[in-house]
Amino acid sequence: MTTESHSTTVLPLAPGDWVFDPLHSSVGFTIRHLGISKVRGRFNELSAGLLVGDTLDASSITATVALASIDTGNADRDAHVRAADLLDVEKRPTMSFRSTRIAGAGEDWTLEGDLTIGDVTRPITFDVEFGGVVDVPMDGTRHAGFDATGEFRRSDFGLDFAPGFLGDVIKVSLEVQFVEPK
Repeated sequence: MTTESHSTTVLPLAPGDWVFDPLHSSVGFTIRHLGISKVRGRFNELSAGLLVGDTLDASSITATVALASIDTGNADRDAHVRAADLLDVEKRPTMSFRSTRIAGAGEDWTLEGDLTIGDVTRPITFDVEFGGVVDVPMDGTRHAGFDATGEFRRSDFGLDFAPGFLGDVIKVSLEVQFVEPK
């Protein structure tokens, strides 16, 4: 791996469009409730794309989450969060991410990009741990794994409902796998 400059640094992955593996990927979140405890949940519908170029500058990552797929383990709470007075999934059906910069080496990386919820877009940074690449013995495919964590303020996206009940900061955690292009 060369590290002379950001534009010439290469990822430790084969170039091409890596295929998202939804069966081995997930996105979770944590938000404070009443300031004293945390509510954890996940989104069950996630799609992502990884384009590996010859350099970091030529590489990109995208992800889209269906907000209606929220799952906090409580169906009544989930239905309420989807409603117009809270998340309003009719108005804001997705949360999407598009990378603007990838930096790092070895296992530790930083991913910067634009997070869009509804019609509002704001910058976000994820700390990324590269889990490595492994050959799957059953079918011979090569998989790469990543863990990414970041946080954003929901008020920055116009999601300022229930102040005092729900915290403003949402912590996001993604665990994703991609399959090497053939």
